[in-house]
Amino acid sequence: MSVSIGDVRRAAERIAGYVRRTPVVEVSPGLFFKLEGLQHSGSFKARGGFNRALSGGKIPEAGLIAASGGNHGLAVAYVARSLGVQAEIFVPTVSSPVKVAGLRALGARVTQVGAVYADAYEASVKRAAETGALDVHAYDQAEVVAGQGTVGLEILEQTGGVDTVLVAVGGGGLVAGITVALDGQARVVAVEPELIPTLHRALEAGRPVGVEVAGVGADALGASRAGEIACEITGTAGIRSLLVSEEAIVEARREMWREHRIAAEHAGATVYAALLSGAYTPAEGERVAVVVCGANTDPATLV
Repeated sequence: MSVSIGDVRRAAERIAGYVRRTPVVEVSPGLFFKLEGLQHSGSFKARGGFNRALSGGKIPEAGLIAASGGNHGLAVAYVARSLGVQAEIFVPTVSSPVKVAGLRALGARVTQVGAVYADAYEASVKRAAETGALDVHAYDQAEVVAGQGTVGLEILEQTGGVDTVLVAVGGGGLVAGITVALDGQARVVAVEPELIPTLHRALEAGRPVGVEVAGVGADALGASRAGEIACEITGTAGIRSLLVSEEAIVEARREMWREHRIAAEHAGATVYAALLSGAYTPAEGERVAVVVCGANTDPATLV
């Protein structure tokens, strides 16, 4: 396996002084929300960003570079500002204006290019070759996956143990990292929008394959191809991916605000949609953790 439990534990030690230990809230008996929207930059992505930046010695003079639908870019921009280096972020035109404004507020140089993440990524690779900046991949780097896996370690510690962890998937870095971190101590279930079945199709094919990207989750879960690392880890572990409808995601996001006063972007509500829609039905007495992965959204749209 390309990422080990030891890698995740070392990542937890490396980034401890840089990231928040986000809270877990038991919203009903046996149902826990891990609130990664309260992480620096508004999503879990800062974990992988810091681990990548701090793993390789001195950061190049050109700083950090990344392609992102928004959340990863915000995280890399935050990491760069925290470490006193430059960040250059490439985002697709579908990215939320809230996220683009946030990138600029963090001092990043922002380039919007292409319709989807893959276009932005291609442009970022070309630019990194020109400048020598340290590339921080959104999901398909071992250091990034290990950093995201620290979410899983915290869930185990904060809940005292759960049976199942539900994780939303874009490129698969978070679900891969959590799968490694849990190391058989809990079941991991992936959840994806029906309009972006990236990991679902990869697991069917046994390898990453291209998918069309559309829908309300596209700005955060809009990877058109799952990562090699995620495919290896989830395939070996026998992870299954559930698909949820656009309507279910929109309603779950509203419900999270209405009933729990938790602000989530659509990606952050995708997992809860699986529970509300019946795509995942816990057994009696099953303890379930929901990773609310991001909160970078316009508050005016929550009602």
